[in-house]
Amino acid sequence: MWPEEFARRYRERGYWTGETFDGFLHERAERFGDRIAVTDGDRGIGYAELRDRALRLAAGLHGRGVRAGDRVVVQLPNTAGYFEVIFALFRLGALPVFALPAHRAAEIGYFCAHTEAVAYVTTDVHEGFDHRTLAAAAGRATTIVAGDPGGHVPLASLYGDPAGLPPGPRPGDLAFLQLSGGSTGLPKLIPRTHDDYLYSVRASARICELTADSVYLAVLPVAHNFTMSSPGVLGTFAVGGRVVLARRPDPATVLPLIERERVTITAVVPPLAQLWLDAVGGPARRPDLSSLRVLQVGGAKLAGTVAQRVTPVLGCRLQQVFGMAEGLVNYTRLDDPDPLVWHTQGRPISPDDEILVVDDADRPVPAGEVGHLLTRGPYTIRGYWRADEHNREAFTADGFYRTGDLVRHRDDGYLVVEGRAKDQINRGGEKVAAEEVENHLLAHPAVHDVAVVAVPDPYLGERTCAFVVPRAGQDPPTLPALRGYLRQRGLAGYKIPDRLNVVDAFPVTGVGKISRRELRAALRAIQKG
Repeated sequence: MWPEEFARRYRERGYWTGETFDGFLHERAERFGDRIAVTDGDRGIGYAELRDRALRLAAGLHGRGVRAGDRVVVQLPNTAGYFEVIFALFRLGALPVFALPAHRAAEIGYFCAHTEAVAYVTTDVHEGFDHRTLAAAAGRATTIVAGDPGGHVPLASLYGDPAGLPPGPRPGDLAFLQLSGGSTGLPKLIPRTHDDYLYSVRASARICELTADSVYLAVLPVAHNFTMSSPGVLGTFAVGGRVVLARRPDPATVLPLIERERVTITAVVPPLAQLWLDAVGGPARRPDLSSLRVLQVGGAKLAGTVAQRVTPVLGCRLQQVFGMAEGLVNYTRLDDPDPLVWHTQGRPISPDDEILVVDDADRPVPAGEVGHLLTRGPYTIRGYWRADEHNREAFTADGFYRTGDLVRHRDDGYLVVEGRAKDQINRGGEKVAAEEVENHLLAHPAVHDVAVVAVPDPYLGERTCAFVVPRAGQDPPTLPALRGYLRQRGLAGYKIPDRLNVVDAFPVTGVGKISRRELRAALRAIQKG
């Protein structure tokens, strides 16, 4: 939690307004009534109906013993029922722990044990996987299933009479636990309060110019911080807009949805952006995307060459988003000149977002030079959930969060992300930022996606290996061709990959990021073989 002097400042400056998620939904239900909040396939649910169903579910969960402060692991796909569950838990003051549909026994078991969860809410079958088989991993937590319960508690049976519900939470209370986006190990848990998170939601909706006429397409999992609040589904609810849920992110699913539902804004990660651009620019019938005003891209750095294709191909404005579930979120603004949008990752939400860029000894670096990003502010946490030892490394003594990102902080306040500190390769004393090399390789016509990782080397300490997913319809690139291409682009010789592995796809972590650890393990296996 924040020291009192900071909490007082954030309240006095109007960032923390005393709103809770319970009050947030109630106010929108009163204001927008039957206006559709969520479109899920052919079903539309209005604001008042969403509020009423959440209250009824809160009553049923309370009847099953869920109380304020209890943790409940929620693992649901993009469905309208997801919002009923989380707002029911918000009403009780219980803390949702946001698992992703891709998580399996290791993650679910860890979340339930680490948080001492009293319940685990999941679906029956999603993408061919039976989530009910994870009940054993949930341990003592009661398993509640949306759909066919298979011997567990059916979610549909829990809707009751909300007349006897206890008082709701306070603005400074914890609201939920999110997952860190780290690329190694099990995710850390991020405690967010009603006050701090709703400030970021309101500010994001304003920066992204959402209105009651906005239609937000949720393509990525709604449990992701990006999809939830940047401005995401909650930012759309804040202004009375409509959220459309996509079950799959592929172009064949999403592009017709944009056309049919007249979507105005959506958010993707760079590989999806490339897929969509290739699909729209391909030989198939071009969908009507005239309603789409903004494509947000975040989660990883977008190559400038890809950024420059968005408006010509999709006919909408690109907005780069660089944020983290721990707090800090940066946006390019919709009226920024194109070069800023193509080549930076935006500037922070708040005037009280404090940014430090430092060297390895925590000394500030000159503006425009690469350094480690540290931050604190009105919606950036001061510590992970029950992780005292890690917190001593992840936070400075005066409360700055060490993001692990390598950035350049420009004189105009915009940030340029250069990579992750732990993705830095030390090749004979020369530091290679993996993302810099990746961005150059992404401009090659035969490269669809790429990840550059370190290879242990007895002479140099580390060498570089590029894992490449080739572009469909193109011959896989060769190492000599890629090395020559990078030399032509003026890349320093020590940054040019020493080896190449062509793969069909990348392994990913539990939060959907490329698992460089698994790529390095694959390299070790190849070398031993």
